[in-house]
Amino acid sequence: MSDAIHLFGIRHHGPGCARSLLQALQALQPDCLLIEGPADAEAILPFVLHEELQPPVALLLHAEDDPRQASFYPFAEFSPEWQALRFARERGIETRFIDLPAAHQFALEQAWREEDAAAAPEAAAATPESDAGLSGDPLGWLGQAAGYADGEAWWNHMVEERCDGQQLFAAIAEAMQALREQAPAERSPRRARREALREAHMRKCLRQALKDGYQRIAVVCGAWHVPALASLPAAKVDNELLKGLPKTRVAATWAPWTYRNLCSASGYGAGVDAPAWYAHLWRNPEPGQRAVTWLARAAGLFRAEGLDCSSAQIIEATRLAEGLAALRERPAPGLEELCEALQTTVCMGDAAPMRLIRDRLIVGDRLGTVPADVPAVPLQRDLEQQQKSLRLKPQAAQKTLDLDLREPGGLARSHLLHRLNLLGIRWGEQTRGVVSSKGTFHEVWSLQWQPELAVAVIEASQWGSTVESAATARAVARARSSESLAELSELVDDVLLANLPQAVAPVTRALEDLASLATDVTQLLDAVPALTRIARYGNVRQTDTGMVRHVLDGLITRAAIGLSAACAALHEDAASAMRERIRAADAAIRLLDDPARSQDWQQALGRIAAFGASHGLICGQAARLLFDADAEDLDACAVRMNLALSRSVEPAAAAAWLEGFLDQSALILMHDPRLWSMVDGWLAALSDDHFERIVALLRRTFSTFSAAERRELGERARRPAAATVAAPAATRWDPQRAALPLPLLARLLGLSNDGAFS
Repeated sequence: MSDAIHLFGIRHHGPGCARSLLQALQALQPDCLLIEGPADAEAILPFVLHEELQPPVALLLHAEDDPRQASFYPFAEFSPEWQALRFARERGIETRFIDLPAAHQFALEQAWREEDAAAAPEAAAATPESDAGLSGDPLGWLGQAAGYADGEAWWNHMVEERCDGQQLFAAIAEAMQALREQAPAERSPRRARREALREAHMRKCLRQALKDGYQRIAVVCGAWHVPALASLPAAKVDNELLKGLPKTRVAATWAPWTYRNLCSASGYGAGVDAPAWYAHLWRNPEPGQRAVTWLARAAGLFRAEGLDCSSAQIIEATRLAEGLAALRERPAPGLEELCEALQTTVCMGDAAPMRLIRDRLIVGDRLGTVPADVPAVPLQRDLEQQQKSLRLKPQAAQKTLDLDLREPGGLARSHLLHRLNLLGIRWGEQTRGVVSSKGTFHEVWSLQWQPELAVAVIEASQWGSTVESAATARAVARARSSESLAELSELVDDVLLANLPQAVAPVTRALEDLASLATDVTQLLDAVPALTRIARYGNVRQTDTGMVRHVLDGLITRAAIGLSAACAALHEDAASAMRERIRAADAAIRLLDDPARSQDWQQALGRIAAFGASHGLICGQAARLLFDADAEDLDACAVRMNLALSRSVEPAAAAAWLEGFLDQSALILMHDPRLWSMVDGWLAALSDDHFERIVALLRRTFSTFSAAERRELGERARRPAAATVAAPAATRWDPQRAALPLPLLARLLGLSNDGAFS
């Protein structure tokens, strides 16, 4: 290796390594800095010193023709590369990325995917892409050799939490040289070729820097690659290897990143287990102070969450952590010692509060920021403008947002979130069934910005330059390609919730065209709930629902006509699925509150409620729905139950009917002694053989009842049969005594003597 080249092998994230690297660069004062990074990202390096570019951030590279092909290269403030970049840019030192350009890497990955798609499954399985081997996790092998559980713990102890950085990089180079000599040869051919191409390109960039006349070249790269760059073979070998590589167009930008995402491997760097702890080490380099300050932050966090934590406990935790470090022959307490001391002295051995420490002080929820003038697609600009105007700031921590749709601001936020979901940008997830106020004018959302959403925004930009136009185009495209009536019904609902007037007509027309051709009753039933929500609650969200009402009326009528045929000759699994569809459709039609549609539906239920018309489960469910809708009185239900539970009916069929009729609720048996008497008499009349055949079905039915219902039924079963069916005694009524509390009640309710509010 030339005396002009100085190699610094690093781990992607780590405050100790970053501090040692800065010391080495200050001593060297290089005139050229080469960093392992995609060579086609150099155009956005000037943003490194921008005051609005606050880590954690990531270089985002994506293929222009296919945004799904993307790679992130994250940086934190304690990342060695980040500190090296800022060191060089502040001093005007020439800075270059030397890794294989993403344009080649994306093209290679695409070519390999096409090969796998064209190959037979056996051939595709024969060439797996795996990170196994020493190059996948070289620190893991060093950690195991040193007696540590993993390479993360070894590196954290030996490098990140130590104060002395002398001879660090020489030791790393020696260790990597030994590891590469022992590297297994069974790596996949593709992985071996990728690594060879990357290292060949790095050496090519080294030769170019020497050719350009630089005298002190600092090379910052992954520790594994140091031995490959220590000597420069003939340029012809590397040039032949890099010749003829496929290429695609690539765009680069900066994207916000989070500490939570730093926990996983991404780009060319491995993840770290404790980003927030590493940030603490970076800001507190003195070993004597970092333990005290971290425990003080933990105490503040406990107190903010309403947990007891005294100053005496923190003092005891500090002393215990120092004692543990001394016993383990460590220069200062590390994260392991601090957590053990905190759990022992403050949490009294309870591990539950330590989950809060891990989320806030070990992993962290920090989200970086990027400048407004960083390169971005128009859709990203429009989204940022709407986030700013609607005061919806992206945050790494999960946030609950309660929207009042009666207010213009709440309605606009709802429209934006629904439009983003249509585009596949899952920033917010609507929480069903949890509202802070009663009424359909509230929506509760759970918001959490993930860095991967930056790729989703780029991918969605193919549909339009604004959120509204892109969501409209995406909805219309989905409507044209969909062949599912239920999916189209949900899409109509999503379009109306997102307030996309230009998409309503084509999506509704696609729904109407498909509905007119649909003959499958199950599809018709699946489409009813979503369309009913639109017709029933559309006006609350100020959307026009008239275009879907006539489609809904036709669906209900056709579903009612074909319901009997669809329920005939079903086996048990099909009957269970049909039962759920009928239940959901019945709830939707009752919500619609349309007498004509309700009459059609109840007539259809009456046809399948006749015992023997279908599977017993469906017959019982239909009878129960008719009773709940007041379409049949209790006498009619008693007649149906008497027929279904008669001696002439097979016990298994009778048990299925009973399961459908009770519908996971025992209230109807508890409120009517006649129905209870019928069930009790039917069970008592079963022979031992028949009872053993259906006991599993009965247990499944009764296990769906609540504990209070089962207890009440058990107590009722212990009573004599005469006491169960006896009519209640006549109540004696004394009008004079009943009138005594009326004046007091009137005063409490604020009523005057004539019954009006005073």
